[in-house]
Amino acid sequence: MIFDDPVYASRMLTLLTLSFHIIYATIGVGVPLMIMIAQWIGIKKNDMHYLLMARRWAKGFIVTVAVGVVTGTAIGLQLSLLWPSFMELAGNIIALPLFMEVFAFFFEAIFLGIYLYTWDRFDNQKKHLLLLIPVAVGGGMSAYFITVVNSFMNSPGGFDIANGELVNANPLAAMFTVSMPTKVAHVLSTGYMTIAFVLAAIAAFRLLQGSNREYHKKSLNMLMKIGFVFALATALIGDLSGKYLAEYQPEKLAAAEWHFETSSEAPLVMWGILDDNNEPQYALEIPYALSILAHSWPTAEVIGLNEFPEDEQPPLVIHYFFDTMVTIGVFMLGLSFIYWLGIRRSWNFVESKWYRRLIVLGGPLSFLAIEAGWWMAEVGRQPWILRGIMTIDEAATTSDYVGIMFFLFVLLYLILGVGTVVVLRKMFQRNPIDKDIENFQGGDQS
Repeated sequence: MIFDDPVYASRMLTLLTLSFHIIYATIGVGVPLMIMIAQWIGIKKNDMHYLLMARRWAKGFIVTVAVGVVTGTAIGLQLSLLWPSFMELAGNIIALPLFMEVFAFFFEAIFLGIYLYTWDRFDNQKKHLLLLIPVAVGGGMSAYFITVVNSFMNSPGGFDIANGELVNANPLAAMFTVSMPTKVAHVLSTGYMTIAFVLAAIAAFRLLQGSNREYHKKSLNMLMKIGFVFALATALIGDLSGKYLAEYQPEKLAAAEWHFETSSEAPLVMWGILDDNNEPQYALEIPYALSILAHSWPTAEVIGLNEFPEDEQPPLVIHYFFDTMVTIGVFMLGLSFIYWLGIRRSWNFVESKWYRRLIVLGGPLSFLAIEAGWWMAEVGRQPWILRGIMTIDEAATTSDYVGIMFFLFVLLYLILGVGTVVVLRKMFQRNPIDKDIENFQGGDQS
């Protein structure tokens, strides 16, 4: 069986866990900010619909937080069990951000519980809003600390190497490596963007089902605007990420772009397939775009993949991960911009069924873009687990039971995923928006 190889099995199990956990991690980053924005608008406008958005989203958020605890714990365990040599080498450095990530998560969860428990206990809702600040900050900091670990793996720093061991370790310096700023900014912006579009997709779906509630219309309008802002921010940060790769990880950029020969005036290659001579076929080539992405100049020279030893070249499949991420990002940026402009100029088509179907489609597409981005980041670092220092083969366990663990975790994640959907569905079926509006004290009852 393919899982007889413990290295391959470890890679697949780690990929499975990260791919599943990133869904809940993204929710943990993005939902608190959406709750805070909705409640702030509700207080400012004295509008119960926005206050109800905050309340209902917070109730659903509790469920995903609980599942996120399980998947986050699994990642920590798998780091030690599947990659023991890596943890032995770098554990004393990454232990600090891993511990701080747990602290940030509990900080977020504690204030979320206080926020929910005290919903009707404040005469001044502005004071209640203040409880959301540590929730949103905790979510952002949790993402920051876990991304710091990933940044360290891509651009190791904060230590010296002597006799194959890391010495003079400085965990604080290791948390501020050269890749950290763009990686953290990209993770946060994509998290906020994705959740805005996912919640917008839910609102659009309810409108397509026949709901004529102002609640869903206001929710859709607010979330599409927020999504547009963060989609634009993601595009700008993505440009900076491209320049980081060109400077510090040129082999990853070259593999992602199927750029084999060092050349100037390099085009950006989108999609397509490779022939036997590694020449792209049926691809969309955007002239000069790779040179601009890499160095902000259309005639700039971009290093080709052939400049690197074959055993240090990332898998070429990351080209499709990059294309998936960029294509969906551009689609959602355009979709949200047209919606925003259409609402301002009273274009009727942005409220039509076909356009709302596109918005509904944007929800799962946004999560797919998140997944593709992480697959590119992780697979594109191959063959290294700690770039330039330790390879995947050197770091992996030699246990013969990882393949069995893979199938057990597939079952676990299937139960958790289906359970999340079932619980959330029943929760909101038992508490429909009509019932919440009827029970809401004060405000417009329309």
